[in-house]
Amino acid sequence: MSNNHISSTEFTTLCQSQMNLLRKGLGAVWSIVYLTEELTEDGQAQLFPFAIYPQTDSNSLSKLPAVGLPEIWQQLKSRSLAQLLPANLIIDTYNPIKSKWETESKERQQLILPLIYQDTVLGLLVAGRKDRDWQEAELRQVEEIASTLAISRFLELQYQWTQEQLVAQQNLRRIEHDRLDDLLHQLRNPLTALRTFSKLLIKRLLPEDRNLFVAKSILEQSDRFQELLQQFEAETESSSAEDSALTLSTTSVHLLAENQTNQGNFLLPGTNSELESINIKHILEPLLTTAKAIAEERKINLIANMPNSIPAVVADFKALREVLNNLIDNALKYTPAGGKVCLDIQKEQLIRGKKMLGIAIKDTGYGITLKDQEQIFERHYRGIQAESDIPGTGLGLAIAKELIAKMQGEIELISPNNLEQDTNSPGTTFIVWLPIAMTAMTDQ
Repeated sequence: MSNNHISSTEFTTLCQSQMNLLRKGLGAVWSIVYLTEELTEDGQAQLFPFAIYPQTDSNSLSKLPAVGLPEIWQQLKSRSLAQLLPANLIIDTYNPIKSKWETESKERQQLILPLIYQDTVLGLLVAGRKDRDWQEAELRQVEEIASTLAISRFLELQYQWTQEQLVAQQNLRRIEHDRLDDLLHQLRNPLTALRTFSKLLIKRLLPEDRNLFVAKSILEQSDRFQELLQQFEAETESSSAEDSALTLSTTSVHLLAENQTNQGNFLLPGTNSELESINIKHILEPLLTTAKAIAEERKINLIANMPNSIPAVVADFKALREVLNNLIDNALKYTPAGGKVCLDIQKEQLIRGKKMLGIAIKDTGYGITLKDQEQIFERHYRGIQAESDIPGTGLGLAIAKELIAKMQGEIELISPNNLEQDTNSPGTTFIVWLPIAMTAMTDQ
């Protein structure tokens, strides 16, 4: 066996077993397996001798140099196989592709079969015997051996490619982790300063000062930012530890794939949390405080219609806050100056056999076309808005849908919503439906 080319122990063992089958079962006195290797600089595939039986001083792999695949076909055509075989072997050949003997000689003792799988030439099987010709039944058996070798070689190459991809992915993940570590380090100091300054402002501002709620909103958003960074750091460390524990084997490939499939997005809140009874006012009131400041700056009329008594919903507090924040932010972003954004609590509805409460965010913005509505919840899809100068990543709605699904809720899209008669501002409504908790009405 050749040690100059990478091959698994399993494939090497298979070659040995198939060559033994040729020898013991079919009487072959010698056999050689050639395999293709990567393309050369001129774009031609090369064949290198991988296994030979018997391996002696006169029949050795070292005496059979690698040759170009086009040269082999030319040699088959011209019946000259000096580069393929040791000089002491018979060269009368049978071409299985043409299903006929390529020589007029009465001796039909040498076989050359290509190892082909899925239209790809993976090598050659060369075998011969001296005492008798090959019969049709024997030829079929040899072709089955060649097919077995071809399939095995194909699977081995696929496995090697998978291993290379796994190594490449792990290297990329290490690079990404390093970059994220650098980013976290750079963000930590300005975030600390921002929180410190907002606390100082809160202490210095009088209770009746109109800017007090702005300072408190800055602190709340800073706390939220810090919470996300801490969660991200913890999950990143855990992920790095799991990656380093995996070895490069078939089992590790499956484990990594299963781990990535089952693991939630650790940047998103609530992906691994238990659902609980939530008073949505505790989420909406701080969000609306910030939203009103943004709406005032953009000259948008923000209207919040919340009754005194609202049923509690089953949800995750942080996840629901993320969803509503994204939807309110989108409504303000895509509504032009002079427009309005309304937040309403919808009447209870029976959805999928559950009583659900709706939280509707309506706007008089640019609307979402019917064509875009089919893909609007896909990650990074922005539709026609991608052509505008409004910044965005196309992630907000995808995140909202993912989190709502984890909370066993629904998200409904209506566009146009006819909130205004202006056809240039058809408007959009998103309604978040969540299961109502089995508790009494929440009185405020």
